[in-house]
Amino acid sequence: MIRSAGRRPVVMMEGGTDPAFLAAALERRECFDRNAAWLAAHGDEVFAGHRGRCICVSDGDVFAADTALDALALAEAAHPEDEGRFLYQVPTEKAIRVYAH
Repeated sequence: MIRSAGRRPVVMMEGGTDPAFLAAALERRECFDRNAAWLAAHGDEVFAGHRGRCICVSDGDVFAADTALDALALAEAAHPEDEGRFLYQVPTEKAIRVYAH
């Protein structure tokens, strides 16, 4: 988003058609989906041990810290090749949450 003094923000979106760019984006998305699926399968035990903390799932490993940036840094150090890391802030209390739009 570009902001100029006294003006409304301008949002610019660009589309890409370069095959190499699209292939890399697809690979990142597939990696992200694998990390998200891993968390969905192991969420109960992960969440129980990390209430109120930020977690980052990378290549089937969980990295927990007090901030998202710290969790991300731990994951990047351990798995620098993983471009599809999954960040999540675990709620402090276990509760039923309903998301609707």
